[in-house]
Amino acid sequence: MTVHEQEGTPGAPGATAALVPRRTPATTRAAVLFLHGGRSEGRAPSRPWHLAALRMRPFVRAVAATLPDDGIFLGEVRYRVRGWNGGAGDEGDALRDVRRALDELARRAGDVPVVLVGHSMGGRAALRAAGAPQVRAVLALAPWCPDGEPVAQLRDKDVVVIHGDRDRVTDPSASVSFVRRARAAGARADVRLVRGGDHAMLRGDADWHRLAASTAVGMLPP
Repeated sequence: MTVHEQEGTPGAPGATAALVPRRTPATTRAAVLFLHGGRSEGRAPSRPWHLAALRMRPFVRAVAATLPDDGIFLGEVRYRVRGWNGGAGDEGDALRDVRRALDELARRAGDVPVVLVGHSMGGRAALRAAGAPQVRAVLALAPWCPDGEPVAQLRDKDVVVIHGDRDRVTDPSASVSFVRRARAAGARADVRLVRGGDHAMLRGDADWHRLAASTAVGMLPP
């Protein structure tokens, strides 16, 4: 089964669909949802042709090519707006969209285990959304991890953070600190630093795709 390239409902404010299917098996036993990056603030509509959204497409294709069978649903979370738009203790718009997508997935496929794969702001949203019972694991790529970001929701979850050591947009040392705190909170968490890796994951992009795909697939239930 191939990855669907059609667009779902655009992510304008007020749009009802937060989940955009990219690979739909006849019977779903698990799902991988992809969360692209964004901005700390910004209420302009998020569009599927924005660079942050387009950057995640090769990761979707890489995971699809690595999957051992057709029982895995692949989908993208479509944000309503481009920004997180919240303080340290606030949920943020992106997190609310992830939760809407999880609800839509449950209505579509039932109570299946979910792996979240998020980049930058999407990594933050994925880590925050991990408290949902259907979320089994999180793969965060160059995530935005502000000081004081909560970790209690990661207890008993599998978490892998991959961060380029030359990232100048989000801080790789913050990811290391975050993973340390997540472990203390009971998460099965690991961090991998990519030598020479940048925030956009364009330097050595094929290696990023392979590493992310093998990691995400390895997080799925057997």
